[in-house]
Amino acid sequence: MIAEILTLPYLPFAIAFTVMIGIGLIEAIGLGLGHLDVHADLGADAHDGLLDWLGLGNELPILVWLTSLLACFTLTGLAAQQTATAIAGAPLSWWLASSIALVIGGLLNTIAANGLARILPRFETTIIHTDDLLRYRGTILEGTARRGAPARAKVVDRHGQAHFIMVEPHDDADTLPAGGTTLLVRREGTLFYGLPEANTLLQSI
Repeated sequence: MIAEILTLPYLPFAIAFTVMIGIGLIEAIGLGLGHLDVHADLGADAHDGLLDWLGLGNELPILVWLTSLLACFTLTGLAAQQTATAIAGAPLSWWLASSIALVIGGLLNTIAANGLARILPRFETTIIHTDDLLRYRGTILEGTARRGAPARAKVVDRHGQAHFIMVEPHDDADTLPAGGTTLLVRREGTLFYGLPEANTLLQSI
């Protein structure tokens, strides 16, 4: 059986199995590489819908999801080749078997990933979305920020992590001097807009 798996028709599945074992070992020794933020800055609902469909919408660690996908791909491929051999007397070509296994295995992995997300413990993450910095105060580090001339600012999030961003005043007439504090109120791309601490709107915040 092992010699058969190492033949060309079975080779993609042997490789997938080997990679799956390697990833499993990485996860087992606790390197934590599976805890990647796949949602960071995706923004659009279409991306979130795709992640949900793939089984990544439930905070499942990416390497756990990939291990599941490789397992489904391998098992589906082996089943396809064994079925083809039993019916036609020979396995399918590697590319045809791989295509079938990728489609069916991907569908099976969606079910498997959603099931794993329900039983695996949630992991704590300090990763935040860029928009989560809104309504935080930032300190202007250098220069004076004016409309059309942003300045570099430092913002500390709820996890105590520092973020360095570019800020302009929200109102055309305002300026944000170095050392001053600003409340971040909106974002366009990578540029934030803030109100100066002296703004009367902030006195009750």
